[in-house]
Amino acid sequence: MGPVFGSRSSKEEKAPTDKVSADLSKQPRDPQAPKGRPTPKRAVAQSQRRSVAASTGNRKEDAKRARERRRVELTRQREALASGDERFLPARDKGPVRRYVRDYVDSRFTVAELFLPLAVVILVLSMIRVPALQNIALLMWLAVIALIIIDSIGIVFRLRKALAQRFPDEPRRGAVAYGLMRTLQMRRLRLPKPQVKRGERP
Repeated sequence: MGPVFGSRSSKEEKAPTDKVSADLSKQPRDPQAPKGRPTPKRAVAQSQRRSVAASTGNRKEDAKRARERRRVELTRQREALASGDERFLPARDKGPVRRYVRDYVDSRFTVAELFLPLAVVILVLSMIRVPALQNIALLMWLAVIALIIIDSIGIVFRLRKALAQRFPDEPRRGAVAYGLMRTLQMRRLRLPKPQVKRGERP
C-alpha cells in the first residue's frame, strides 16, 4: 500500500508543474527576442509580478505611490530634455544614434527651421486685400516649399551616409525621419536642447 500512496502523491505534485510547463510552452515566442531571454509577454508578466509584490495591499496608497513615481519620472525627463542627460531622456531620444542626429541637425542651418515664422508672414500677406501682395505671398509660399524640399533631400542623403559610416552595426531605423522632424523646429525651441553650436561638427 505504501508504494501505491507514494506514487499517487508524486503524480499529484507533478501534475501542476507539468500544466504550468505546458502553458508556458504554448506561449508564442517573439521572433525578435534573443534566445534565452523572456519574450515581451513574459517580461511584462514578470514586471507585473514584481509590482504586485511591491504592493501595500491598500489601493489608494498604491495609486498615490504610482502617481508620485510618474511625477518624478516626468520631472526627470523635463530636466533631461533641457540638459541632454541621456539617463532620463524619453525612449525616442535615447541612444548614440539619436544623439548624433540631433548634433548633426543642430550644427547646421536648415531652411525648414524658418518654416513657421515664414508661414506666419505669408499668411498675413495673403489676408491683405491687395492683389499684388497676395501674389507675392503665393510666390513666397511656393519658393519656401521648394527650398525646404531641396534642402531636406540633401540632408537625407548626407545624414544617411554619415550614419552608415559612423554606426554600421547600430540600428538606425527612423533616425533620418527623426532628424527631419527636428529641422522643422526653430533652434531655440528644440527639445532636447541643442548641445553643439552652429558650424561645430559632431
